Amino acid sequence: MNDFLAQYFTELSQLFSNSQQRLYWGYILCALAISYLWSIKNLCVWRRQNVINALGIKHFFSRSAFADYKIILINKALFLLFVPLLITKLSIATSVFELLHYSVSQPSSLENVLPTSIVIALFTLFLFLLDDFARFYFHKKMHDIAWLWAFHKTHHSATTLTPLTVLRTHPVEGIIFAIRSALVQGVSIGLFIYFFSSQVDLYTVLKVNVLVFIFHVTGSNLRHSHVAIHYWKWLESFIISPAQHQVHHSSHPKHFNKNYGAFIAVWDKLAGSHYYSEKNQRLHFGLNSTQSVTEHSLYALYIAAFTLKKASGAAKKKPKIPLET
Repeated sequence: MNDFLAQYFTELSQLFSNSQQRLYWGYILCALAISYLWSIKNLCVWRRQNVINALGIKHFFSRSAFADYKIILINKALFLLFVPLLITKLSIATSVFELLHYSVSQPSSLENVLPTSIVIALFTLFLFLLDDFARFYFHKKMHDIAWLWAFHKTHHSATTLTPLTVLRTHPVEGIIFAIRSALVQGVSIGLFIYFFSSQVDLYTVLKVNVLVFIFHVTGSNLRHSHVAIHYWKWLESFIISPAQHQVHHSSHPKHFNKNYGAFIAVWDKLAGSHYYSEKNQRLHFGLNSTQSVTEHSLYALYIAAFTLKKASGAAKKKPKIPLET
């Protein structure tokens, strides 16, 4: 029991101390700096209290935010118990390598054909793109498939957004995305090891894929916030802005089924789910008041997804609306 508690508190602290975590303190500081500069530029707020309001500090004390905190604490304990039972990226990578090795009659090795620097760049980019596409794909399925939405609605039940809302997920969704991550990394590693062997490596900053690092230091944590930073329209055609992800959380019907992407907007463009942010947009977050459970109780967050009544109507939250652009 003591070992479990020690590991539990260690992993909780690593949410903010580990650079591989989205909530790493350095990324949070970057988000605060960006939002502060954005507030000054766009709202002309110079008084301290107005800056604090613009940064959305009050939202950290909302009922919705406290539900986020409860989920984080409970889920961390649950994952310590169940994650060791999940398939790992190493086992997947080994399986992919062996499958290629034994199924391809003429094994093709490209080792030393390309400079190691090029191989590292290709692997860094391939892993980032595959991971971003997988995030988009599974996120979209969470909305399209009724029984998956029954679990994903826990995330969308947040009525205020803070960086910690990213961890407001039902444990079932957490397990699905843990498997997704293992698959993406395992397949990428297996493929590149097969073709390039010892040349495979990542370009990293603070032990993080350099492209992921760029994503985080440029405000990934502002996607779950009330700081609606939007990009130029042409840029939002390629990269999801914080304001675009906030649109995804909007409870207005015209925003349903929009902006599933994490970083790259092209996937949404191809799927017809892309939506540009709007200047001075005023959004309300959470589940539509006529659908499902909107409170922040543990029952609503954890148990409601398993009830037939809730699951059977889950897909109604995000209807397809033809008049959307």
